[in-house]
Amino acid sequence: MQRNTLGQTGLEVTPLCIGTSTLAGFDSVYGYEVDDERAVQTILAVFDSEVNYLDTGNNYGKDGLSERRIGEAIRRRGGLPEGFVLQTKVDADPETGDYSGDRVRRSLEESLERLGVDHLPILALHDPEFMQQDGFAPGGALEALIEIRESGVADHLAVASGDVRLSQRYLDTGEFDLVLNHNRYTLLNREAEELFTKARAGGLGVLNAAPYGGGMLAKGPAQQPKYCYGERDEAIGAAAFAMSEACERAGVPLIAAALQFSTRSPLVDSTVVGVSRPERAVETIALLDVEIPESLWEELETLVPKAGI
Repeated sequence: MQRNTLGQTGLEVTPLCIGTSTLAGFDSVYGYEVDDERAVQTILAVFDSEVNYLDTGNNYGKDGLSERRIGEAIRRRGGLPEGFVLQTKVDADPETGDYSGDRVRRSLEESLERLGVDHLPILALHDPEFMQQDGFAPGGALEALIEIRESGVADHLAVASGDVRLSQRYLDTGEFDLVLNHNRYTLLNREAEELFTKARAGGLGVLNAAPYGGGMLAKGPAQQPKYCYGERDEAIGAAAFAMSEACERAGVPLIAAALQFSTRSPLVDSTVVGVSRPERAVETIALLDVEIPESLWEELETLVPKAGI
C-alpha cells in the first residue's frame, strides 16, 4: 500500500488509518458488542495487514477499554510493528468533565499506561467543543499539550473534533501539526472542505474520520437510519438513497464509493475507518481496489444536498 507524508511531520502513513472506537463497547452507538478477545484479534489483524496507522482515544470505552485492548495486542505481539504509527487523544475526565491542563496530563499518563508505551508520535486534543474550561487560557489544555510536546513524550500535536470553526481556532495558534475531523467530509457532507484546504495550504497533515457518516454509507440508508450518530434529516436521507441507487446501477458498492471519496481526495492524507472484527481489516483494504467509473463520481456529485456542499 502506498504511503503518504503527514504534512511536515515526516511521518509516512497508509491512506487508511484504523479507528478503534468500534472496539470500545459503544453498543448503543454502533448497535453491536465486541468482546475482549475479538477486539484483540482485530488489532492483531491490523498489525499483520498493510495498514501502518492506528487511532484511539482516552475516552473510548469505560476505563479506556479501547486503549487497554490495544495494549494487550501490543503485548501479545511483543511490541508495535516496525514503522507503525500509533496515536491517541487526551480527553476530559469522564466523571467530572474536567478538561484542565492538569487533566490533560493525567489523561496522557492513563493512556501511556494502558497502551504500554512511553512515547507517542502523535497526540490529539479530543472534542474541545465539549470543554467546560477555556482550553486557550493560561494553565489550560493547550498549554499542557505544548509542555508535553516539548518534553518529548509526544512528537506532534493534532486537534480532533467535529467542530470545524473551533478546530480552525486551534490550528491558528500554530502549535498543531495535524487536524482530524469526523463526519464532515463525506459523500453527503462537505462542511470540512475549507478547513482541510487551509490545513493543506499551511503544510499540516489532514485526517478524515468517519467517511461512512457513522455507518449509513456502509450499511446503506435502508439498514441504518442514523447519520453522524443522530437522526438524519430528510435531505440527507433522500440523497443517500439516490446515491445508493446510482452505485447499484453502476455495480459499485456504496461503501466503496464512500471510502474512496475520502482516500482519492487531494486534501486527505489518511482516512480513519473503524473495524470491529479481524476479517474486516482485509475487507476494508479491498474496498480501495474497487474500480469506480468517472461517470459515477460525476453523478454522485450532482446528488450532494446543497446544505452538505
